[in-house]
Amino acid sequence: MVRLAFIPVFWWLLFATGHRAVAAWLLGVLGATDWIDGYVARRLNQVSTIGKVLDPSADRLLTVSGLVGVAVAGGVPWWFAGICLVREILVISLTLALASLGAARIDVLWWGKVSTFALLATFPLFLLSSQAHHLPLQGWQTALRAITWVVGLAGLGLSWGVFFGYIRPAREALSAGRRGRQV
Repeated sequence: MVRLAFIPVFWWLLFATGHRAVAAWLLGVLGATDWIDGYVARRLNQVSTIGKVLDPSADRLLTVSGLVGVAVAGGVPWWFAGICLVREILVISLTLALASLGAARIDVLWWGKVSTFALLATFPLFLLSSQAHHLPLQGWQTALRAITWVVGLAGLGLSWGVFFGYIRPAREALSAGRRGRQV
């Protein structure tokens, strides 16, 4: 819930104040908290059914708002943001469709966490390494931009691979959900 509450703060920093670097750092921290809260919940045995539903939902909302914000600010090309956005919309739509059809819950795949982490790291890095007010990039920004493209393209490719990797678990969850209702 805290991550979701800070999304408007990210947008405000980015567009109302022009503090691109602060907005990028906030987005990066919000992305890192995804891993941290999951780790803490598992270590303290605080894993809950609602948490297993809310956490991926928060990831989707954070990813979508981060990528749209960074794209609108000119930090990432629209084609990259668009490919990410299409995938996120498909994941959200299919998750809602499966839930409405009574599918059992699907556990998050480890590679899904890796791809989410890569993308949640990519967008703040794109923002940090982008031109602000049409000034030329500094040397560190050029190097960071190259690294960001490697991480971003790897995360994007992996996220689509994971998306297709969920087909079998989704079918099984749908069958299990339907069997559970017949009993």
